[in-house]
Amino acid sequence: MDRHINTPITEEITKNLKAGDYVYISGYIYVARDAAHKRMIEALKRGEDLPINIMDSTIYYMGPSPAREGRPIGSAGPTTASRMDKYAPTLLDLGEKAMIGKGKRSKEVIDAIIRNHAVYFAAIGGAGALLSKCITESEVICYEDLGAEAIRKIKVEEFPVIVVIDSEGNNLYETAVKEFIK
Repeated sequence: MDRHINTPITEEITKNLKAGDYVYISGYIYVARDAAHKRMIEALKRGEDLPINIMDSTIYYMGPSPAREGRPIGSAGPTTASRMDKYAPTLLDLGEKAMIGKGKRSKEVIDAIIRNHAVYFAAIGGAGALLSKCITESEVICYEDLGAEAIRKIKVEEFPVIVVIDSEGNNLYETAVKEFIK
């Protein structure tokens, strides 16, 4: 089913998304990869606040390329989500509601998705140039020294993703394989 949603993505939204749904996201989301996730968790361990508002947030696992003239961002394809698996449960427990990446997730992340009524979306790998056309604003908001791995706040319009793991733990990667084998 096709769904059009706006951020922030709340539990009210996630409970209506099902594995396999095509979703078009509009609004503001954060971009963060491994190094930024590591810094956020280290800040929490030191008793510091996170540099972003994590409640009902969406984090896109992406490392952008430099913007071309007249564009807010360069190629903007997803990175492998499993690299964030050791950090994701903590952020989900703090209120993050959606993640965008590519590839499978660990049992710990899936358990945290279910526990927190969150969702994991996949963006299409290899389509970074096309995905960048859905990004209308991009601003580095912290950890600028990390370069492409700095945390950004981006504005997206009709950003296409697929629900891979829904808030009930249904996993498209598993159901699709079973369906294919039939």
